[in-house]
Amino acid sequence: MRRFDWLTSRPIAHRGLHDADSGIVENSRSSVAAAIEAGYAIEVDLQLSADNRVMVFHDASLERLTEADGLLEKFTSSELQKTRFRDTSDPMLTLVDLLALVDGQTPLFLEVKSRWKDVGQLELSIAKALKNYTGPVAVMSFDPNSVSEFRRLAPDIPRGIVAEEFRGKKYWGFLTWGQKINLRHMLHWLRTRPDFVAFNVENLISIAPQAARILLRKPLLTWTVRTETDVKRASVFADNIIFENFKP
Repeated sequence: MRRFDWLTSRPIAHRGLHDADSGIVENSRSSVAAAIEAGYAIEVDLQLSADNRVMVFHDASLERLTEADGLLEKFTSSELQKTRFRDTSDPMLTLVDLLALVDGQTPLFLEVKSRWKDVGQLELSIAKALKNYTGPVAVMSFDPNSVSEFRRLAPDIPRGIVAEEFRGKKYWGFLTWGQKINLRHMLHWLRTRPDFVAFNVENLISIAPQAARILLRKPLLTWTVRTETDVKRASVFADNIIFENFKP
């Protein structure tokens, strides 16, 4: 049986230890460095550039956080690396940059921002980048097809499914009713075989995540923990937190 005790050994800084008021932007070099210095594990988001390089960034579009406009997937990695986060000197990181920066100093959780189509290239690019990385690292995604692809490509890298109840949020509007049921109850389990689950703290006391934790004995992470109420809920019903806006 594989053991990944480090999955729950340290609180996980959501998109790095960022603080916009201090000029530290999410998913930036500065946020990663701050998390390392504070002794936290790190969660970041990964997407694919136009030339199939893996970039560290959350949004599909660039304008919320950077000086550029447009969809990330339309830009080459060279163009993206020249793009600065707004009001900082930080350029966008590639996954290779990130791995060199962290260098095994703390656990790293890579959320794969699947486009819910054409699964394969992003996962392959990530798997290749991680092939010689010796530090503690895990991959995770909302998209079970992405998780299943990692099971095929890199079975020795711990993989997680990210989930919630998928209710009342416009950005899940592209999913059918049936897909939401499948994702909410993790009915893909036999196909994805996740090593851990990351479930929305608002929906933490639900059958699926608690069954995974209690019956299947899988580590249960919870996101995004921001308040004292979240912390109290997580302390009872989860094994680790993905947090932001405070220091646990």
